[in-house]
Amino acid sequence: MVKEDLVYVIPAGQYGKEGVLALLEQHPEIKFVSLVGVDLAGNDTDEKIPISTFFDDYDDFFNATAFQTDGSSVVLPGIATLSNARVDIKADPGVNWFVDYNDGNIDYATGKPVGTLRIPSFLRHATGYIDSRSILRNTLNYVNDELLAVIKKYGVKGLTINTDDIEKIVFTTATELEFWVKTPSQEVATRSLSVTQKLQESYWQRTHGVVRTALEQAVERLRLYGLEPEMGHKEVGGIKAQIDDSGNLIYVLEQLEIDWKYTGDPVQTADNEIQARVIVREVFRENGLEVTFQAKPIQGVAGSGEHTHIGIGAIMKNGKFVNLYNPDDMSQEFLSALGYGAIMGILKHYEVINPFVSSTNDALNRLKPGFEAPVCIVTALGGETPAVQSRNRSVLIGLIRNTMKPAATRFELRAPNAFTNTYIAISLLYIAALDGIKYALSSGKTPAELCAELSKKPGDDADYLEKDRAYRSEVDVFEAFTDEERADMFGKAPKTVWENFKALDEYPEKLAEITKGAFEKRFVESFKLGALTRWALELQYRIIPDNLEKVIACKQLHTEADSNPLEVERWKIINTLRTELGRDTEKNLSIFSKIKKALAVKDYDTASDLMVIMNDKMDELLNLYYEYSHNAF
Repeated sequence: MVKEDLVYVIPAGQYGKEGVLALLEQHPEIKFVSLVGVDLAGNDTDEKIPISTFFDDYDDFFNATAFQTDGSSVVLPGIATLSNARVDIKADPGVNWFVDYNDGNIDYATGKPVGTLRIPSFLRHATGYIDSRSILRNTLNYVNDELLAVIKKYGVKGLTINTDDIEKIVFTTATELEFWVKTPSQEVATRSLSVTQKLQESYWQRTHGVVRTALEQAVERLRLYGLEPEMGHKEVGGIKAQIDDSGNLIYVLEQLEIDWKYTGDPVQTADNEIQARVIVREVFRENGLEVTFQAKPIQGVAGSGEHTHIGIGAIMKNGKFVNLYNPDDMSQEFLSALGYGAIMGILKHYEVINPFVSSTNDALNRLKPGFEAPVCIVTALGGETPAVQSRNRSVLIGLIRNTMKPAATRFELRAPNAFTNTYIAISLLYIAALDGIKYALSSGKTPAELCAELSKKPGDDADYLEKDRAYRSEVDVFEAFTDEERADMFGKAPKTVWENFKALDEYPEKLAEITKGAFEKRFVESFKLGALTRWALELQYRIIPDNLEKVIACKQLHTEADSNPLEVERWKIINTLRTELGRDTEKNLSIFSKIKKALAVKDYDTASDLMVIMNDKMDELLNLYYEYSHNAF
């Protein structure tokens, strides 16, 4: 069967009702329809509606009355409650629709795999639209109107443009997808991975065997779905696989990345990301490999991010595209006044954006020093002067620019991961950028003056940014500063989900700013409730039991007849740690028990503080036991 015989995507606006139905009639292998709504946790709905229903009731799919789910099926805590649970689903005709094929279910009449037409959709409750897709769509509409008004009122310093000639604002966005692949049921020692990473033996290396096949097939399938992949390649993590007696690769454990082109519609960008995850997981599964999109699936080894790119441009009445971040002369200035305002707005408000970007234990496990992941709120513009173009990978969000490709100027946020709710994250980035843009343009400051404020030192006065903070570094923030210096200059990074969400109470004025648009305070509270519930449950029922297993596995290996004082002393320290972590005594409760006790009464401050202590002591225990066990023979 030739793959091109299948329909993979129905592009937005290409067909009307009759055209869509005629296309589906030509492809009877497409037997189901699924309305894909996205809740506040980023979960997408999936159901199997017979295609005959789509033919019979086509118009009903777009009026949010014919199809429902309930609050137990989607994560909307505090909104879709037990007493008011009905959630209606409305199909979105303004984006691409994808066809998901099941290669394990062949349609006998056509000999083709059975397909499901996945239509991105909105979720509506009695209180209004309450899904991630509608939040992003409504945010973009709000930012567009506000942005046009402020541009036309004040102009853009550093960029010569007739604001009356602007036809529309374009929000250019893109994401990248990093992930780990492995052969099922085969484990590899973390230290082997750590050594490989330090020796840089994997990054950009050639892929082999089934991994190469799956990667090539995934890139090709992304093309068939219209996602326009740019490349697939090896990432920093991984080890060299082995070959068994049959010539098959075993002990596969590699980190990969796939990128595709950005779009001018952030909603489509986020929809594409969901579809890309589906494609990657299915293709690698077809090749006998497991895929995980976890941010930190393996402790002590580089995690997987999903860098998110945002830009702002304008289509002029003559059809020309203008990147509004760019100054007239890119060799003399990094950014226009609008570009400086955008990055200043994001940095100023990031404490209240961060909870929605990094809302899980897994996300925060990745954001630690030493693994090329950002830990503090700081930007880089690409060099000390505009004439110098570099890339600082140690910052939270950096400017990407190339004088040879001025249309591609954008900011790259490095904190998100594959389970970040991209719809919510992009919404907040643009709403925060808008606040900074309003300041930058209304102030009348030149790009040079705004650059000086962005480049301020702690203690320097500033009209918009905070006095006691720094916001820019063109050097490696991990190498150039100590932990204490980073915290003093750029703010203290949260270590737990609870610490992260406490920022919403600590910075009420910043929270008020990012909730001016479509991301209402009720969505903030619903997202927060869901995230903290998951944090507490995962801590009690997954993290603590997993840690207890590790504590129990640290057993005494030496005997009285075969030991030395060093081994005895090491074991004494190890056993003390084991007791402190996991064993209650008549004098003290263990750390594990104290955490569970605090969670039971929702004393999240205590539980969070103890979680930090637990994590540190677990690292100490496992490192000590590794040395002890490799000496006891």
